[in-house]
Amino acid sequence: MSAETAAGTTDDYGGLLTAFPYAFRHSDSRLFRLYTVVGGLFALLLGIAFALAAIISISQSAGLAVGGTDAFVRTFVVIVGFIVVVPVVAPVLLVARRHRREQSTPAYDRALAVAGLVYLLSLYLMLVASIPETFTLDGETVPRPPATGLFGPVLSGLYAVPPIASPVIPVVAAAAGWLVHRRYR
Repeated sequence: MSAETAAGTTDDYGGLLTAFPYAFRHSDSRLFRLYTVVGGLFALLLGIAFALAAIISISQSAGLAVGGTDAFVRTFVVIVGFIVVVPVVAPVLLVARRHRREQSTPAYDRALAVAGLVYLLSLYLMLVASIPETFTLDGETVPRPPATGLFGPVLSGLYAVPPIASPVIPVVAAAAGWLVHRRYR
């Protein structure tokens, strides 16, 4: 299935980590190559953040009774991490797979790059929408920043979203990415 290159090495990928350089090398879309780098860095950062969150959750419950709420929280952190990271790496995996099967086009690569970048933006928008009206920082009650400036109307709209509903933003973006993949299929 893999083709031998002139150097004698295989020109294929064998998993998640090797799919990134493979997709980067084979895509003709500069936008997708940019997404490969940016998406890879974000996936790495998100993976580290969720791994640290799981480690902290485990360390805080060390010595306590096994099972129950503590086990649920640890499992929940891992599941949420998986759900957040998968849409970041999915465009790269899908493009790598299409290139390996020699069915990919620059338009497909660009469309998935845009979908991936929109998903990354939606994660930021979710964070902004989830900011409570007031929160405690270093023992002091602080109001969220006011919605002013050029993006004031956007911020006002995001502040209007109930914090509990803020995960809907990346869910919609991930669904849109899946629809883009299906459209260019």
